[in-house]
Amino acid sequence: MNNTLLAIDIGSSTITAVIAKHDLEYNINILGTGIQNSEGINKGLIINIEEASKAIKNAVTLAKRNTTETIDESVVSISGNYTKSIRSSGSVNVPNGLITETEINQVMQMALYNATIVPEYEVVHVVPIFFKVDDSVDVNNPLNMNGSRLEVAVYIVTAKRTALTNIKSALKVSGIEESRFILDGYASAISVLDNQQRKFGTTVINMGSTTTEFVCYKGNSLIHNGFIPVGSNHITNDLSVMLHTPPLAAERIKTEYGSLTKDYTPNNELGVTKVKIPRIGDEDTHSEVALDYIQTIIHARVEEVLVLVRNQLKKSGILDNVTSGIVITGGMANLEGIRELADKIFDGTPISLSNPKNIKNGYLNFDEPGMSTIVGLLEYKLGLNRNYELDSSKHLVKPIRKEARIENKTIQNPQMNNNNEFNEQINYNQNTQAREEVHNKSQEVRKDDPTVLTPLSKEKKKGVSKFWSKISEWF
Repeated sequence: MNNTLLAIDIGSSTITAVIAKHDLEYNINILGTGIQNSEGINKGLIINIEEASKAIKNAVTLAKRNTTETIDESVVSISGNYTKSIRSSGSVNVPNGLITETEINQVMQMALYNATIVPEYEVVHVVPIFFKVDDSVDVNNPLNMNGSRLEVAVYIVTAKRTALTNIKSALKVSGIEESRFILDGYASAISVLDNQQRKFGTTVINMGSTTTEFVCYKGNSLIHNGFIPVGSNHITNDLSVMLHTPPLAAERIKTEYGSLTKDYTPNNELGVTKVKIPRIGDEDTHSEVALDYIQTIIHARVEEVLVLVRNQLKKSGILDNVTSGIVITGGMANLEGIRELADKIFDGTPISLSNPKNIKNGYLNFDEPGMSTIVGLLEYKLGLNRNYELDSSKHLVKPIRKEARIENKTIQNPQMNNNNEFNEQINYNQNTQAREEVHNKSQEVRKDDPTVLTPLSKEKKKGVSKFWSKISEWF
């Protein structure tokens, strides 16, 4: 069933809503988009439901203006700020010896049942780390395998119930009663990683406006996630405080002159060493500030974020298993020189900057680091590479299988388009001739086959009817 999906990325700087569904080739078809500045949201948490509800409603309304499709389901991103993760395992017997999706669902539910969930938290994801069939080696997909016992190890992501309730309340204003929740970092990883990176182990760092979230993949499965409450807006605040300039001016300085590698020292090749900025409280008065001083402020904050991520990865023991490197995405990935700084901080671990998969459409350009989460939401529900897992409603998410589509194609002669009667006559004659040919062939087959009774012709049927009429008169 081709359902229409509404995906909403609730970020601290912008709220993005996208309506999409599958086309005939199972590609993602964008039907409408809407972007609004975030209000009432800070570090992934709703701090003002009225303002957040209004911003979400405006984004959804913009997305709906270009389509008349009815929304069948919705997915919403949530921050890792209020999440906890645990591991669990489960096993079930396979009564018929053949593993179906029923057994996969049962073993996942068993693993969830065996987990110890904190009372004030709700399940968001139950992702299988690996399956085992009869104590065999680890398998990614046990469907249609033969065995008597199925085991699974899972990674469970839970979120604080009060935070999810606030999001549900904000969504109701837009007429969204039910929705699935997806971890922000998980969605980003889905959009930027390829199959090889997922298999051999990769960490994705999504550096947003007020938060930095990271998730770790190994063997095509999510094995760790983390959260740092620092983002690019903190750079703006640092510049505003240190330079005594309004936040708007600090944001402009960050976007125009923000760089970790440019040479802003005197006598540099760029020929620019200072910039004029307004003063807080007296914006008519401007003062000059050295660009190398601005670079130092930006460098200090970015270095702090990357060091905090590195320390958490080391503490969890994940950093040594990142064999395919680290992928940086999100809005802060646009900062010039961040890759070189990350190379130094992570001690030679391969570093790359990545944009999400670009979904061709006539509304929005998705080929930007800041679009990684919204693209991940679309890929999570409509992508062809998804695996088995339990979603926030504890329902089994199944891989999407392409179904054969039969198309009726009519070949017409363009010279006859204006002569409908002539076309109808030709079609009638062709159909009559075809029926006669089929009838003749069937007659030949019946004559050759002694087991098939040959029906009487109309003339013979009349003779038989007259014969029975005479008999009925005699008796």
